[in-house]
Amino acid sequence: MMNLFSVLLSAIFFLTSFIASDLDVVRTNYNKVVFDKKLCKVMISELEKTKNNSATHLAYLGALQTIWANHVFSPISKLNTFKGGKKNIEKAIETEPNNLELRFIRLSIQKNAPGFLGYKSNLKEDTEFIKENRNQIESEIVQQNIETLFKN
Repeated sequence: MMNLFSVLLSAIFFLTSFIASDLDVVRTNYNKVVFDKKLCKVMISELEKTKNNSATHLAYLGALQTIWANHVFSPISKLNTFKGGKKNIEKAIETEPNNLELRFIRLSIQKNAPGFLGYKSNLKEDTEFIKENRNQIESEIVQQNIETLFKN
């Protein structure tokens, strides 16, 4: 019962916060969605509903979709979900190839994707790009997420 209450409370907080600062909410919860199926689903839903069509929104949507593949049961659904997310990430990077946050998002997915999916081709390129341009990141949350990624 307490767990249900905390999930509902988190969802309410997330939904009300999403309106004011949706990207910061996504950034803050980015590392949590791997372990929290409900949070991942809510965040995907909110990103799909948003009117913001920025490359950053699209990349986070794609990342969350690839992560969602961990939460679904059917192998076919896992593969299709992952492919859709990958497509969104790549489309975002095509739009803004020098956007450091997009490169971070792709790197975080590629670094953690199973090898058999064949989505590891930009690991070295993205790592170097991030390390060379890291001082351009204004968001403290993104800085922390990058630190976490490089530590693992």
